Amino acid sequence: MAERSTVATSAVRPNEPARQVIATFDNYADAERAVDYLSDQRFEVNRVAIVGRELEYVEQILGRMNYGTAALRGAGSGALVGALIGWIFGLFNWIEPLISALVLAGYGLVFGAIVGALFGLLVHALQRGQRDFHSVSGLRPKYYDVVADLEVADRALQLLASGNRKE
Repeated sequence: MAERSTVATSAVRPNEPARQVIATFDNYADAERAVDYLSDQRFEVNRVAIVGRELEYVEQILGRMNYGTAALRGAGSGALVGALIGWIFGLFNWIEPLISALVLAGYGLVFGAIVGALFGLLVHALQRGQRDFHSVSGLRPKYYDVVADLEVADRALQLLASGNRKE
């Protein structure tokens, strides 16, 4: 008869041990401090994880987008791409690769800025004012759980509880 493993495994992650929530925090910094405290107490932190829960899609509006802003943003990204392409092509010169790379990067920067600005203006004009703002978006958790493997979760809970009493 084959021996069965005594380690409980997760139903969601079959090749990893089951975990228990040992603490929940509203921000990542507090969760990180809890794990750091466990580390300071010589706890096996390789058996701990910080898990973000209840993800929210957040789009932070940075400002109004007008033709000038659209051209400037397009010129910036176009200049970067143009300079990079010019630099790479300049390196293929066998006689003076550094000088050629710098010259072509400069030309690429100017040409890329012009093309990027025109492209930025075109895209903004085609949107016809339907999205005349620029923003940055991402996913952000509402809560952060510190979880530990079942075998060590009780010890982690005790250490965190004793750490809270001292403060």
